[in-house]
Amino acid sequence: MVEQSKGQKRQEVKMLNRKLLEITGVLNVESFDSEEFLLDTDLGFLMIKGQNLHIKHLNLEQNLVAIEGYVHSLAYLDANTSTKTKGLFGKLFK
Repeated sequence: MVEQSKGQKRQEVKMLNRKLLEITGVLNVESFDSEEFLLDTDLGFLMIKGQNLHIKHLNLEQNLVAIEGYVHSLAYLDANTSTKTKGLFGKLFK
């Protein structure tokens, strides 16, 4: 188990059978459709890709989101290291 130092943000990602995803530490849902979600989290932007994705539960006061559907991938985006993510952010923030 990883110990958390003082002041460090904490995030939990729970997935059940690739069909239900619960994520804490969510600050905002930047964009979403049935195949892709982009979440702004305490630990950076998180991209979720899949099929028939939809929000089951959203509570930004508690920084919690639950997503149902078939999950293909989860990836944190780091704008400093990837030119592809810069293109993505450029499209999002035009």
